Amino acid sequence: MNLSKDTLKSIKAEKLSLPKEELFNLPEKVLQFGTGVLLRGLPDFFIDKANKNGIFNGRVAVVKSTSKGGTHEFDAQDNLYTICVRGIENGKPVKENIISSAISRVLTADQDWDTILGIARTVDLSVIVSNTTEVGIQLVKESIHQNPPVSFPAKLLAVLYARYQALGESKAADLVVIATELIPDNGKQLQSILVELITFNNLDAAFVQWLNQHILFCNSLVDRIVPGKPDALALASLEDELGYTDELVIMAEPYRLWAIEGNERVSELLGLEAADYGVIVRPDIEIFKELKVRLLNGSHTLTSGIAYLSGIETVTKAMADPATRAYVQELMMQEIVGAIPYDVAESEAIAFANTVIDRFANPNIEHLWLNITFQYTMKMKIRVLPVLLNYYKINAKVPEHIAFGFAAFLLFMKIDRKEGDQYYGNYQGKTYLITDDEAAYFYDKAQQSNYLQAVLNDEAMWTTDLSALPGFLERVKENYSNLLTYGVADALAGLNHTVQVLKS
Repeated sequence: MNLSKDTLKSIKAEKLSLPKEELFNLPEKVLQFGTGVLLRGLPDFFIDKANKNGIFNGRVAVVKSTSKGGTHEFDAQDNLYTICVRGIENGKPVKENIISSAISRVLTADQDWDTILGIARTVDLSVIVSNTTEVGIQLVKESIHQNPPVSFPAKLLAVLYARYQALGESKAADLVVIATELIPDNGKQLQSILVELITFNNLDAAFVQWLNQHILFCNSLVDRIVPGKPDALALASLEDELGYTDELVIMAEPYRLWAIEGNERVSELLGLEAADYGVIVRPDIEIFKELKVRLLNGSHTLTSGIAYLSGIETVTKAMADPATRAYVQELMMQEIVGAIPYDVAESEAIAFANTVIDRFANPNIEHLWLNITFQYTMKMKIRVLPVLLNYYKINAKVPEHIAFGFAAFLLFMKIDRKEGDQYYGNYQGKTYLITDDEAAYFYDKAQQSNYLQAVLNDEAMWTTDLSALPGFLERVKENYSNLLTYGVADALAGLNHTVQVLKS
């Protein structure tokens, strides 16, 4: 049995959150650029939940940028799809299946452009959401009067111009545009590109004034692991459990956050906050970026070398290892929480850290540590270095767990050999590929007898001399030696002993 509106009545309701018939008649309030799993697993998840609770009362018209792949999978299922939520929340396993009816239709820009512009002219529309990847938010100087324009920003400007011509100064023209692409200040970057396109297209000054008065561009942060469609084995198991076939089924972790930078008018137009605690509208969302980058991403980065060199392949398996799990917990709670370079309440940081533990331990998501080491150096500089420096500023002593993670990073990054343009490391007879733009730099440094000091005192690399931090170089050297001599397990045991001695 294939999922569709006609087969809904044959599906056992106790297994699923099912949409009621009246939800299919809701107006299209959202125009969404992108069909990816993140949008379907986060913004569309919130919209579906809100609709089922009688809060939002609107559906999503989705725009595919090209006709590549078509819309047949969506059409065949009446745009229904299943979200299978699996993971751990508050230390307890979560298993939930949701049939989402958030999407009303999927349109292709090159075939349905007039229809898309028609949606732009309606008073029902109140939200535009995009996730066109980082490449999507790029300036391409082109006419917005093409059918359709090529780039996403030009498409968006054409949509907004059509709305301006149709609705004019009516308050019903008000619209919130929320970018979810993973770039800094995503909404503001998108807005700045539109400003340049307005000039290129010689659009009238009245439109510019209208845009400033009626369109609210918002930065946003999306945080949910949505790995997408399960593999063949997992998919077969799900179909047996659900009792139907769904070509659009996606997996998602329980944790969800959509933090949107905006005012009360944005909150009013969006209308989703009452549906789920994961939707947050605030004038400043920097705190959510800091919590994610420092606690989730930072602890990922510092642990990746430790776990991989110890032979642990995935994040989940690392959390099942008592020593590695203890390292992650102590790292976050004792060192990162108190040194986040942003004004954040300790209780809020601790609460977020606890969600990170649950997320790392999720047995349903296979996250490889080797993949987390991609661009290892950049991640250390962006995610870890500000915390390290702030820790010293506050405490004036070595952060023991960060120093251990730094030693593992330097050990992982010590190049053993070069083959063509590829660089390899080797630890206890295990060879691994290093995927890092700074691999050539580390290859050169590895030839020096004072490798550790040569890297740590390089101000051009770190913007500061890390060897000048009191005790840091010495502790990194000690940890590095222990990792080489005794292996990861015994080195971690030595770290725990050192920490206990310092505490006493």
